[in-house]
Amino acid sequence: TMGNWLVNHWFSAAVLAAWLGINIFLFTYYFLFFDRDEHYFYTRAILGSALAWARASAKCLNFNSMLILLPVCRNLLSFLRGTCSCCRRTLRKQLDHNLTFHKLVAYALALLTAVHTIAHLFNLERYNQSQQATDRSLPAVLSKMHLQGSKWLNPIHSNQTTVEYVAFTTIPGLTGVIITLALILMVTSSTEFIRRNYFELFWYTHHLFLIYFAGLVIHGIAGLVRGQTEQSMAEVHPYHCAEYLTQRDQNCTHSCCKDPEFGSIPAESWKWVLAPIILYVFERILRVWRARQEVVVKKVVMHPARVLELQMQKKGFCMEVGQYIFVNCPAISPLEWHPFTLTSAPEEDFFSIHIRAAGDWTERLIDTFQLETPSRIEVDGPFGTASEDVFQYEVAMLVGAGIGVTPFASILKSIWYKFQQADQTLKTKKIYFYWLCRDTGAFAWFNDLLASLEQKMAESGKADFLTYRLFLTGWDTSIANNVALHFDTATDTVTGLRHKTIFGRPMWNMEFAAVAAAHPRSVVGVFLCGPEALAKSLQKSCHQHSSLDPRKVKFYFNKENF
Repeated sequence: TMGNWLVNHWFSAAVLAAWLGINIFLFTYYFLFFDRDEHYFYTRAILGSALAWARASAKCLNFNSMLILLPVCRNLLSFLRGTCSCCRRTLRKQLDHNLTFHKLVAYALALLTAVHTIAHLFNLERYNQSQQATDRSLPAVLSKMHLQGSKWLNPIHSNQTTVEYVAFTTIPGLTGVIITLALILMVTSSTEFIRRNYFELFWYTHHLFLIYFAGLVIHGIAGLVRGQTEQSMAEVHPYHCAEYLTQRDQNCTHSCCKDPEFGSIPAESWKWVLAPIILYVFERILRVWRARQEVVVKKVVMHPARVLELQMQKKGFCMEVGQYIFVNCPAISPLEWHPFTLTSAPEEDFFSIHIRAAGDWTERLIDTFQLETPSRIEVDGPFGTASEDVFQYEVAMLVGAGIGVTPFASILKSIWYKFQQADQTLKTKKIYFYWLCRDTGAFAWFNDLLASLEQKMAESGKADFLTYRLFLTGWDTSIANNVALHFDTATDTVTGLRHKTIFGRPMWNMEFAAVAAAHPRSVVGVFLCGPEALAKSLQKSCHQHSSLDPRKVKFYFNKENF
């Protein structure tokens, strides 16, 4: 297990290092190229180093635009998960970091766009100054050349042109403004807060990526930034002829008398992004085809606190614990797809999800099902790596915070089925389950599951297989008074379960010490589905309570990406 952990982290670091390395290489290589190459000698005379900054950032923008779509090709990732049988677990786990990588590339795009835009603003300003200059300086002389033909160097051909005019009337200016706005909207609307509370806003603004890619492909077509042509280089090489340009008179006769000629750099963004765009088009076609397959809603259960449970069947649907599906209800919105973690076990003959009211779409879905079952529900998936690691430990500590409890419904059910069937792959002998929750209403549907598991385990004489502790982190005086009144009852007043609800947050040091004392020679897997702050404190506790002696207790932390 320690080996797995190390390999996982090493692999993540290697992927990150490779991505960073390629970006640094591209930037450095092209920066030096445009800063030194003789074809751009005259271009640099006008623009200075801003030319290299703009071109180097453009190369990195192309590279990251090529990568940005790949992590969101869900079907491609599922295919890779199924085929990577060598070092299977490690690679499959890495594929679960797809959205983290997608965000990382997006931030890189935002940073590079800022560099590229600022560099070009400097370039435009310098083009403008050179065009308006009346002296015999090199930039001024170069700017007045070939104004009537196609061999010019300075794209600003008149003294009346402003930087704003170029930005909003030329193809590179206009597409640059549009794709920058699209990028700003996509990045700002994909924050955690907006995704959780206004998913529709995130969903629709994210489809501006279509405009982003269209603009990117067109952006470089006009070729405003130019270099000296090969033919002109052979005739009047800047290293020999540049000094004569500012001092020539009308009757010039030597070999440097001819004006240098310039041509555009061919647009190449399309070469970078063509393959990912084709892949993504196939991905979307496949999603539409899969969504067309019939889904039968077998059972609809309305739990307290507006939580809707849907039990469904679909031909050929095959799931693992910890996976998720995307759901669409055409009656509400034909375009919107929302992800939900599966709460059924693979051993059951249906698959289920629990939907709580959190945003417009879920509210409308719950209202719709309360009136009648819609004629059509579409399902895409399942996606994500199975959380089979849970079954590899003798002792497992499962921690779910709030709605993060959802994947554990599937895991707890599956463990119970495996336990009943005496499955040889199940090494688990003991499970400690911790659920941290803010309000009592949210307990209800999960309570039913825990109560039925509790009952089944007691009936088969395995009551000690599962120990669970429920922590109510948000509570008021009426709940506290009720608890005080019924303190000596056999079941809990909040949940009706045999194990009492604990008010407040867990004291992790005490919990870990108790598990370590109960299992002095075991390897304990700690699994969390919850916020980052909790992950940090659990990681710290795992470290503190693991014995240095290899024969004694060890805690291994696994944060699941559901």
